[in-house]
Amino acid sequence: MRKRSAEQKRERRNEVFKTLRGLIVPGIIALIIGGVMLFAFTYKNVEEEEQVIPVNGYIGDGQEIVLENDQLRFTFDPATTYFTVLVKSSGKIWTAIPDDVDSDTIAMSSEKGHIRSTLNLTYSDDIGAEVPLNNFTYSIENQTFDVETDGESIIVHYSIGKAQKEFVIPPVCTAEEFEALLALADQTQTSFIQQYYKKFDINKIDEKKYDKKELLEKYPALADHVLYILRDTATDAVKAKLQGIFEGLGYTYEMYLADKELDLSIVTNDNPIFNVDLIYRLDGGSLIVEMPYSSMLYPKERPILNIDVLPFFGAGGMDDEGFMFVPEGGGALINFNNGKISQNVYYANVYGWDMCHQRDAVVHNTNAVFNTFGISDGHDSFICTIEGGSAYAAIEADIAGRFNSYNFVNAEYGVLEREQYNVGSIANNQVYVYQEFLPDEVISQRYTFIDSGSYVDMAEGYRDYLLANYGDYMKPQTDTQAPVVIEIVGAVDKVRQIVGVPVSRPLELTTYDEARDIVSTLNSEGMNNMIVKLTGWCNGGVNQAILKDIDTVWALGSASDLKKLCQTASELGCQIYLDGITEYAYNSDIFDGFFAFADSSRFISRELSQLYPYSTVTYGIRDGLDGHYLLHEQLVIEMMNNLYKASNKYGATGPCFQDIGTDLSSDFSRSNPVSREQSLVDQSAQLRAVRDNGTNVMINSGNIYAAVYSNVISRVDLKGSEYTILDETVPFLEIAIHGYITYTGEPVNISGRETDSILECAEYGAGLCYNVMAEDVEALQKTLYPMYYGSSYEAVHDRMLETYTRYNNELGHIFNQQMTGHENITSFVSCTEYADGTRVYVNYGYTDYVADGITIPARDYKVVK
Repeated sequence: MRKRSAEQKRERRNEVFKTLRGLIVPGIIALIIGGVMLFAFTYKNVEEEEQVIPVNGYIGDGQEIVLENDQLRFTFDPATTYFTVLVKSSGKIWTAIPDDVDSDTIAMSSEKGHIRSTLNLTYSDDIGAEVPLNNFTYSIENQTFDVETDGESIIVHYSIGKAQKEFVIPPVCTAEEFEALLALADQTQTSFIQQYYKKFDINKIDEKKYDKKELLEKYPALADHVLYILRDTATDAVKAKLQGIFEGLGYTYEMYLADKELDLSIVTNDNPIFNVDLIYRLDGGSLIVEMPYSSMLYPKERPILNIDVLPFFGAGGMDDEGFMFVPEGGGALINFNNGKISQNVYYANVYGWDMCHQRDAVVHNTNAVFNTFGISDGHDSFICTIEGGSAYAAIEADIAGRFNSYNFVNAEYGVLEREQYNVGSIANNQVYVYQEFLPDEVISQRYTFIDSGSYVDMAEGYRDYLLANYGDYMKPQTDTQAPVVIEIVGAVDKVRQIVGVPVSRPLELTTYDEARDIVSTLNSEGMNNMIVKLTGWCNGGVNQAILKDIDTVWALGSASDLKKLCQTASELGCQIYLDGITEYAYNSDIFDGFFAFADSSRFISRELSQLYPYSTVTYGIRDGLDGHYLLHEQLVIEMMNNLYKASNKYGATGPCFQDIGTDLSSDFSRSNPVSREQSLVDQSAQLRAVRDNGTNVMINSGNIYAAVYSNVISRVDLKGSEYTILDETVPFLEIAIHGYITYTGEPVNISGRETDSILECAEYGAGLCYNVMAEDVEALQKTLYPMYYGSSYEAVHDRMLETYTRYNNELGHIFNQQMTGHENITSFVSCTEYADGTRVYVNYGYTDYVADGITIPARDYKVVK
């Protein structure tokens, strides 16, 4: 009989916990009530001083500013802030906005302002409504911006809103202060200043020219002071010159604000103003565009919700040919002017949904696993890689003919997030709570220009970028056989009746010894490049408890049995990864080391981030199912480290981070908030540290920040969602990483679309993936794991072996090759090419197809060497 392990001890502790729960919960509630009362008695409502946002104004001479290197020439018009980029190798000129906006017969006047903008923002008004502003109508047209350059970069300081241009000159000034400034000026400056200022002494007023009472109403300080007042004849050009003079004399913005208080004739502008900076610079063959969050100014009661940068850069017109590239799945193309104006605009969140944002229902999750988009005009192209702030980005693209005459793609960035409070009937308006801080981070977009209109060449440009930045981790593969990931399910939780009481217990599906037999058998049958992922092996099974303490599941065997499994896999030349959840706490309580109030992250509303599964029928939260918690970021990093240590302890190849590289979240905790971008940085650093220590890493899905540090990526969504506005799906990402990172598609046997899954792997150069368990599927009855109904090893073995053997024999040699070509011959036939000349034809159709004199059977692939 096996000795009781830590798993049995945990179960005994759980029973004790149920007895103590009646005492613990009231105690916690008492502490919370006491804390709230203490807060209520000690909190003082200190009114924040209203922030004054200065309005920028252009005072330059309008001379072009040029940034140039041996590859690019960037020409900037400071009077409009528009620019062109000349690619010297091809002669192609890219423009900030389309040249022919005035002739657009589709766009309305307000839409034309949107097209002419280099930056658009949306803010929330006092009732929570979203208000859009474009920086053409509300900045460029009125020249409420300033420009500065150091020769290496150009900074544009935009003031966006319904405001007149503001000049930092005294509108009214006391004689003592004004004459002190004049004493610092030379004779020419003094003469010019005196032309536009009138000296008023209330005791010497010519009452035939001036109404004394009216003057005192406008300038109350006249009662006690002699004042200098700016004449109405001063034009904007004059004010601009005066501003330059006064700046040289040491006149500051603070002095200007004080002088404004003396002038009651000035009409206060109640319209909100938003200051946003854009920075341009060149880096080799790339244009870098940056937008610092730290320099953004906005009224606290008018938070900025989102911003898009250069929304119409490189846009194609109604008569142009070309396509927009978007990061859907491995990549997708939207042809210019494809006529699909009745379909939805393309929109996808980069790295998916931030799980620290509450939602009541989920119909569909948009997800882009990499941070690049682009445009091709058929001859030339560019790719835009979001280097900073990609965690806040969403990619949007649309075709000409809907709102305007242009085909465009850009990135929209979230700035200050918000959540809606449910206040019932006590308020007529919606009540929102907003993110309290702006992270000290910089949005950065790198535009890389390609002397080709081919998406293959664009993808190769992205490959060059990845290798230049992550080449120490993306090493050329040496595989000579097709990789296959075998996911082995250890245990799941199942509710059983014990002495009439329903209790959740681990249900063994594959013991460690059974897993060792499966690995040995498959290896002997020819799966020599096998990658084993063991899931549900610890802390209760698939939906494991938090990894503060990692215990094997006693029903699966002992710790030594797990070590034997890992040793056997290693001796056979197979990789084995121990799968674990590091971002969430399932089925966890204080006896597992989990205390929700301390360990959970927080929504914007300050509520604990407890998450629930959603129904695929009603789209709302499923009733009767337990929730789980999103961990705060520091704990996520700790759990990643614990899983890494456990993989080393048991002799595995490395950890498989089940949710890292799949989900990415913020933490809006009041005491220690963490931005989504900072989570990206922290998790990337932890993955890099694991690799630097010589341990391999496996992830799922493959968000690019994690993919570049991974040896294996399983369950990659190769083609993404079939949005109707898309015209083609292409292996853009796969062209960039093939031959450097091993990746597979979804598990073939539980995908519900076996043939299509295999064909997609063949087209995209992916390894195969299977999910298996030793138990029969009947064991899963009355559990929450129907996804494993097709996982019986005995049932899938023969078909799996047959499929892999053919796949390996025909395609095994390509996995150490770069992917060098791809073509969608028809909507259902494709051809992928590799560096050694191998071509892989794939026919998704239901009839044979002849291409290049080669017959590709229906629903099959054909390899030509």
